[in-house]
Amino acid sequence: MPDSEQELIARAQTADVEAFAELARRYERRIYSLALHYAQDPEDAEDLSQEAWLRAFRAINSFKGESSFYTWIRRITINCFLNRERGPFARWRGLFAQPDESLALLQHTSIGPTMEDRLLLKQVFGALAQLTPRQRLIFVLKHQEGMSYEEIANALGCSTGTAKKAVARALGKLREHLHITAEANDCVPCAVNEY
Repeated sequence: MPDSEQELIARAQTADVEAFAELARRYERRIYSLALHYAQDPEDAEDLSQEAWLRAFRAINSFKGESSFYTWIRRITINCFLNRERGPFARWRGLFAQPDESLALLQHTSIGPTMEDRLLLKQVFGALAQLTPRQRLIFVLKHQEGMSYEEIANALGCSTGTAKKAVARALGKLREHLHITAEANDCVPCAVNEY
């Protein structure tokens, strides 16, 4: 019977490398997927994932169990994104900056996109390339990771209002690029109790 997450964390905190490796196996695909959505380059995503796991391994003793392990490693991954973004040699090509490569990645899924889907995806990827790196990150955290505005604000060290504005601006740019007119009563969707 597989060990529970709590047991693996406890063992990893006693320098049990196998226990940490099992934790990593459980979440490596999700962390890599998050990195790939942000970097849109498989090599950069692999580098970011490895950097996040190395930092997590070094900091495992600081994990207090106040959140899930995935929430903790996701926070470390976000910090890796932000550190690279601020670095003097930032080499990001930008999320969705290579729409043809993004489509090629999608074709390897079990359900390949139709020609109509491919054209729409290419337009969406092109629109997302118009966002700033911070807007792309906030957009991915909101719409890929399903984080609340408050969680995004805490993760990025900004106000909840700033997170909401970034999502609204991103949606506005997407609508503009895709030639979608917003209805007068359209609003940015938010989670319950987020006003």
